[in-house]
Formats: sequence, structure tokens, C-alpha cells
Amino acid sequence: MELSYVSLLSAFVVAVSLSLHFLFFKPHKPAGLPPGRTGWPVVGESLEFLSTGWKGHPEKFIFDRIARYSSSVFRTHLLGERAAVFCGAAGNKFLFSNENKLVRAWWPASVDKVFPSSSQSSSSQEEAIKMRRMLPTFFKPEALQRYVGVMDHIAQRHFASGWEGKDEVLVFPLSKHYTFWVACRLFVSVEDPAHVDRFAAPFGELASGLISVPVDLPGTPFNKAIKASNFIRKELLEIIKRRKVDLSEGKASPTQDILSHMLLTSDESGKFMHELDIADKILGLLIGGHDTASSACAFVVKYLAELPQIYQGVYKEQMEIANSKKEGELLNWEDIQKMKYSWNVACEVLRLAPPLQGAFREALSDFMYNGFTIPKGWKIYWSANSTHINPDCFPEPKKFDPSRFEGTGPAPYTFVPFGGGPRMCPGKEYARLEILVFMHHLVKRFRWEKIIPDEKIVVNPMPIPAKGLPVRLYPHKA
Repeated sequence: MELSYVSLLSAFVVAVSLSLHFLFFKPHKPAGLPPGRTGWPVVGESLEFLSTGWKGHPEKFIFDRIARYSSSVFRTHLLGERAAVFCGAAGNKFLFSNENKLVRAWWPASVDKVFPSSSQSSSSQEEAIKMRRMLPTFFKPEALQRYVGVMDHIAQRHFASGWEGKDEVLVFPLSKHYTFWVACRLFVSVEDPAHVDRFAAPFGELASGLISVPVDLPGTPFNKAIKASNFIRKELLEIIKRRKVDLSEGKASPTQDILSHMLLTSDESGKFMHELDIADKILGLLIGGHDTASSACAFVVKYLAELPQIYQGVYKEQMEIANSKKEGELLNWEDIQKMKYSWNVACEVLRLAPPLQGAFREALSDFMYNGFTIPKGWKIYWSANSTHINPDCFPEPKKFDPSRFEGTGPAPYTFVPFGGGPRMCPGKEYARLEILVFMHHLVKRFRWEKIIPDEKIVVNPMPIPAKGLPVRLYPHKA
């Protein structure tokens, strides 16, 4: 009994001591931080940040806090890091203009674990910088012009096998299949549908777990993403080994795709990349090269189903192009340049359903923004929705209006589906081709209607129709 009393008394003294410590000896906090809160211990506000996306309203996390703090910058705690969120066109301009000066790109720890660099001396961030140096050759205009015919050929095969002869289809899986098929063909020359399908499912799991709570337990999205990454990397290593043999025997061309380019290109010191390095980079390219475009293609279908007058405008433009082609003639670069209205429609889709919801930066030193101190090492998040559905940037922001993109288009730093500044997505033009080729083949074949009129949209980390966007097809009469 006496021992029990002593234990309780000791516990009480410890509890009081800790309470007094936290009451009177608060940790030092830099002066002038942006308004905000850090949320729960360890997890911060991560669950709310992610859950607003799962509920289909990722902008709610941002706009609730802008209203609460009356500020276009606020502090929070996301994905295990102290963070500031920069909102609006001014915030975008500041971050994009100060890339590698005050801020640099940063990814959550989950990304390094899903994409572990095979080079022990560099992070996925440093490897991504090296990758960006290699991409201009692959995405320069003369190269892109060659890709139009390849994309058109794949689109014909895709619609023949996945859409034609069917009364109903699930759009989202089909759009992912199309963009992934194109990426496999152009990046690693894999065109066989069976081979493409073997990759497809793991890539879906990888994308879903990429920006997630990094809990590596069986069944979690993060755990599935790591397993999927390992599987795909092994498959890519087999392709790389086979390509090296084909190049040495003259069975493959040095310019046929980005894989050949990587195998035959050395760095400044004359060193060539290891096979694992190449597998890592191709893996990242395949993710970036198909996931964002597949989301855009699916939402084009959604909005054209809901807006018959917009569909009619796209149909008219695309049929003028289709009727100008000879039997069996593929689309070309000149045809793409004629798709002005279609691209305005696609841009309005990208504004309302941006595949890239935002991205992180890291402060390289203490700096001031809007009168607040941003400490070195803090993470900074910018959100596409802070401008895309902001009435100050786009009047009647929820209204679908492709005319916003006529003439000079939106004001600078307001339309940012591909980021901006030095970090702007290098595959922007590639995605434009892919989306327009998809739209061409879609509208010249079908009208359609949504089977679930009010289908929920989930953002994880890109917008996804919760049920896959089932539609009923009505083929045009010959």
C-alpha cells in the first residue's frame, strides 16, 4: 500500500514538473512567423490536408486557412515537416522566380523511399536535377513532331481494342492505359499490349502511395507503392540489359527512344550511367509521362459529357481535320496546330481539375515574405487551386469557359497546371500532344453520357473519378 502511495505521489510530481516546464519554458520560436497552427503532435495537419483531397475538395484546406488568418501565406505542419503555404499569383511568382536562390525543390520522405536513388551519394532530388538536364533533347520541337504519328498510331489501336463495339466503358482505366502505352512506346519502345499491361497495375499502386503517410506496414498505400516500385525496377532492368545487347548488335537505333539516349550519353566527366540509375530515371519518367495526362484525358470526357455545346465545338474542329486526311493518313504537327479550340477546352479542364495539385519547395536560408519570416529548412507548399478557383484570378471560377484562354490568356502565374519557372514540367508540350490526339479520336468516334451523373471525385494525389467514370457510348453513324 505504501509503495503504491509513493508511486502515485512520484507520478504526480513528474506530471506537475512537466506541466510547469511546458508552461514557462516554451521552445524558442523565430519571430514574425506567418499565422497558422501546427496541429497534432507528429502528424501535424497532414491528415486534414490529405483527407480534404480524399473527400474531393483539396482546395478546402487552403481556402479555409486563407479566410481564418486573413493571409495569403500561413504556417502548418505537413508530412512530418514544418511548412508555410504560399497562396495566389504573388506567391507563385515569388517561388518560381527564386528557384535555386531562396528555395529549391523538395519531396516528402515517402518519395525517397519509393524512389530510392541507386547512387548512395545523392538523393532523388539531386537525381531529378540530372534528369532534367537530359530531357530537352527528347522534348525539343523537332523530336515532338516525330511523336505525333506514333501517338496517333497507338490511339487508333487503343480505341479499336478498348472502346469500339462496346456500349459502356470505364473511362479512367482506359485513359491510363492509353497514356501509359504511349509512354512505354516512346520512352522504352515497349509496344506489345501484353507487356504494357504487365506494367500497368503496379504503376497505379505506385502513384497512389507516392504522396502518402509514410507508414510501411502491410496493406498501406505506402507499402504497396514500395513493392510496386521494386517490381517495376526489376522489369526495367531486364529491358535495359536486352537493349544494350541490341545496340551492340545493331538491332536497335541510338535515337529510337530515351532509353537508347541514356545508355549512349555520358556525363561531363565521360562516365556513363549505371543500369540501376537508368532504371530509376525511366521509372520516374513513366510516372510523370502518363499519370498527369491520363487524369486530364478522363476529365475531358467528364466535362464534354456534361457540356454538349462545348462538345459540339470540339467535334466541329476535329471533324474538319479528320475530313482533310486521306484514308490511313496519320495526324501530323500541322494538324495539332489547328486544334486551338480543343486545346482551350483542355486548358479549362486542367484549370478545374489540375493533375498537379501543387508542389513543395525548401527554404535555402531565412528570408522575408509579405512581412513574415520563413526560416531556413522550412518546407513551402504552393497550390494550383489557390489561383485556379480564385475569383480574383478567374471570374466565376466554377464556370467552364474555354474563352479564358483566347488571345493572351490568363494573367501570369495564375494558370499553373504544369508548375512554373525553372521547375516547369519539361513534358508540357508532350502532354499537349497526347491529350489532343486522344480528343481527336474520341470525338470523331462517339457521343457519350455519364452513367453516374453526380459521381464523386477523389484527389489521391491526382483527381480521380471515384467509380472510374463509367459512360454509355453512342457511335457516330458512318
